[in-house]
Amino acid sequence: MTATTTGRRSLKRRLAAGERLYGALLRLPSETLVEMAGVAGLDYVVIDCEHGPADMTVLQHHLTAAAAQGIDVLVRVGTAEPALALRCLDLGAAGIIHPHIDSAADARRAVAADRYPPLGERGFATYSRAGRFGTVTAAEHLAAAEETLVVAMIETARACAAAAGIAATEGVDAILVGPADLAVDCGFPGKDALDRLIAAAHGAAHDAGRAVVSIVPDTAGARAAEQAGAQLVLYNMAQVLMDTFRTLATPRTEAAQHHS
Repeated sequence: MTATTTGRRSLKRRLAAGERLYGALLRLPSETLVEMAGVAGLDYVVIDCEHGPADMTVLQHHLTAAAAQGIDVLVRVGTAEPALALRCLDLGAAGIIHPHIDSAADARRAVAADRYPPLGERGFATYSRAGRFGTVTAAEHLAAAEETLVVAMIETARACAAAAGIAATEGVDAILVGPADLAVDCGFPGKDALDRLIAAAHGAAHDAGRAVVSIVPDTAGARAAEQAGAQLVLYNMAQVLMDTFRTLATPRTEAAQHHS
């Protein structure tokens, strides 16, 4: 639900206050993982509706589980999907992550999808879950919507070249570089070259006063992201879980090798 109705400070306000926030990227539909993230003390989860299932009923269940644990939800939609962004926000998402933002014009379209007029073009309704099913006033709903977090993803060489303009776009709150897509777009350059592109995009975000979101595989990656200035540290739970499963399987593998 909205920050005004829950009494919690929004992610946007917490970032403005200089907090560093930790979250989990979930591609596997599981309300239990959302609950566990909240119980563990994470600040937010990202539900991936770009590479994961974009089922609205399941998403609402995830948002309900998150609200029960006092944890915020960001939703990654697909490329240029304003209708999906609208439905996610009406369900009570704290913000939207927009992939493949290649230019300032793309960034403006993303902002337009997430924000009400005059800054945006989001369709207005208070009878949604975000409006507590019509029990808040229009003014209260508009005030709560000001807390919506808009995240632009930079995933191509073209986007890196336009990073300053993307970050400076009014209404963009944070920048997330997608390292996998960026590597593919650039023909899998060496790690040093990729790191330079990412650092330059992050620098553009910092120069514009925007937060940086960094996807990390583990706590060591989180420490590195912190040192680089990321305000939103995002654990890739698919990788975390696979690494955990591999670790659990290691004793059996070692035993088999010992007896061979």
